[in-house]
Amino acid sequence: MKIIIVKKDTLLYDEFKFKCSIGKNGRTTKKIEGDNKTPKGLYALGPLYFRKDRVFQISTKLKKIEIKSNFGWCDDVKSKFYNKLIKINNKIRHEKLYRNDKKYDLLIPIKYNTKKPKKNKGSAIFIHLTSNYKKTQGCVAIKKKNMLILLKLIDKKTKIKII
Repeated sequence: MKIIIVKKDTLLYDEFKFKCSIGKNGRTTKKIEGDNKTPKGLYALGPLYFRKDRVFQISTKLKKIEIKSNFGWCDDVKSKFYNKLIKINNKIRHEKLYRNDKKYDLLIPIKYNTKKPKKNKGSAIFIHLTSNYKKTQGCVAIKKKNMLILLKLIDKKTKIKII
């Protein structure tokens, strides 16, 4: 089974249809770091990262990793850790995973540009939470109740297709 992102606001999985939001500037096959676009293509999914202090019941077949306060995702094109999970270091630009705004209480990395990452091709592309469907910087965002449903349905073989 595949998760499919159609149009700019619909996530499909099996017979489930969820409203979602994507990058402010739409979708692209020529993703560049900071372009606010969601990369088109077919991608594998990473493990589930979650905030243990905010989400208590998670039913999923994905590997689960608790988000610690020092977790970041490197978006520094000059770093050898580009597009990888890191321990926060002020010398390396990063996206903070332990946030106040609840967007990353549940997140699944989309495996875009992760094997031998190419500098400036985009990083930190996730399926994460939204409360208002505001456009993202390139991620796919859904409501928490829908993420919890999706997590029950998918497994490590599930792919996401962004059309």
